[in-house]
Amino acid sequence: MKTLVLGLGNTIRSDDGVGVQVIRELAQGLGPDPDVEFKEGSVGGLAILDEIAGFDRLVLVDSIKTSGGNPGDLYKLSEEDFNTSVHLSNSHGVDFATAVELGRRFGYKIPARIEIYAVEVDDNTTFKHSCTARVRERIPQIVQTIKGELTCQPIR
Repeated sequence: MKTLVLGLGNTIRSDDGVGVQVIRELAQGLGPDPDVEFKEGSVGGLAILDEIAGFDRLVLVDSIKTSGGNPGDLYKLSEEDFNTSVHLSNSHGVDFATAVELGRRFGYKIPARIEIYAVEVDDNTTFKHSCTARVRERIPQIVQTIKGELTCQPIR
């Protein structure tokens, strides 16, 4: 089974780049595997379909900013955690769940298994090439958590 590990974010907007940072460290720590591909990007909306199509499993790492979280907290989400309401009026405003549902409807081979890791951020607006200290110090632990999930869980 082919797995895509996709880190999303903008590496010049401080904590927004945490998904990319995590993916880079994961790729180095795990080494080459013909069944696992690592990608990084800053795509969203319908453009994400071109990145994820053709894989059996998707492990997505991105940033999140909630009202009550602590910077560096890691949340594991699934597709079911999103309320999908498919109504397309502007392709630039399509959220992940809507893009996935539309991809399925239009015949894209969407991964059957989707796991989303969201890292709570502190600052995702300042132009800076590194994460804030509180997020940066949690990256090794986040990498270990996701690495454990990748290497210990069988793909079903």
